[in-house]
Amino acid sequence: MSDVTTMQIGELAKRIGVSARSLRYYEQQGLLSPTRGDNGYRIYDELSIVRAENIKQLFEAGLTSADVIQYIENGCLDRPLAESPPCSAELDTVQERLAGLDERIARLQSLRERLVSHHTELAHAIEAEQVPESRG
Repeated sequence: MSDVTTMQIGELAKRIGVSARSLRYYEQQGLLSPTRGDNGYRIYDELSIVRAENIKQLFEAGLTSADVIQYIENGCLDRPLAESPPCSAELDTVQERLAGLDERIARLQSLRERLVSHHTELAHAIEAEQVPESRG
């Protein structure tokens, strides 16, 4: 971590590569709780900075706000993810998300197969209508 102990929203957004709007969304979802300066601006302390970086990484991995809240409740986001010991809450959540994705992929694959079959039937029917009958 750098020597910076606090940041405002624009500084943090730039540092971790998200928009200020994303940081406000994290706050709305209960994932971050910045303090407010005398001027009303959001002030992020070191813990909030680390959490914001972790939240971004978890969202990029495909997790949801509800998933991230579980991580916070289990103390899994208080240090950079790369430096943190594995968190059992994280493993359970990732397994659930993978199972959900596998189910959706299977449904989509089935839908694709049905659509390919329908396409083939249509193509054959149209082709049959366009073939001139031979006169004998």
